[in-house]
Amino acid sequence: MTAEADIEGGEVAAPAKKKLPIMLIAMIAAAVVLLGGGASAYFLLFSAPKPDETHLAAVPETFIFNLPTMTVNLRGDGEREQFMKLTVALEVANEEVMTEIQPRMAKVVDAFQVYLRELRKSDLEGSAGIYRLKEELRRRVNIAIFPAQVDSILFKEILVQ
Repeated sequence: MTAEADIEGGEVAAPAKKKLPIMLIAMIAAAVVLLGGGASAYFLLFSAPKPDETHLAAVPETFIFNLPTMTVNLRGDGEREQFMKLTVALEVANEEVMTEIQPRMAKVVDAFQVYLRELRKSDLEGSAGIYRLKEELRRRVNIAIFPAQVDSILFKEILVQ
């Protein structure tokens, strides 16, 4: 029995000795990976260049021109009347454009009213419908205030009932 115990003991002892170096190598590799990841995270997060204030000052300033709230009835199917309440702001490049828009405001509101009254509720569904509305309003305001130009249409409120 001692021979069998030695053989069993030898077989049991040999795999334990083989497992120890493999576990030690795996632990060292894991430590290296963790230290490398921590060092790279530190350099990425804390050594980023600071934003230059002169670069931020170079961003062009825009001006916002608020239009009055408009309520229009939409073109319906005849079942019941549907209304849209719309509050829009115009984004312009400078104050000069704002002063050019002021005397032409009646033309802008008229162009919006004519277009909005021809819309159906289904024309305004989804983000694609709102994007088309925004682009069409921008086109119409630019025609009404030509040669001045509006950079963008900003929706403050859109309510369809």
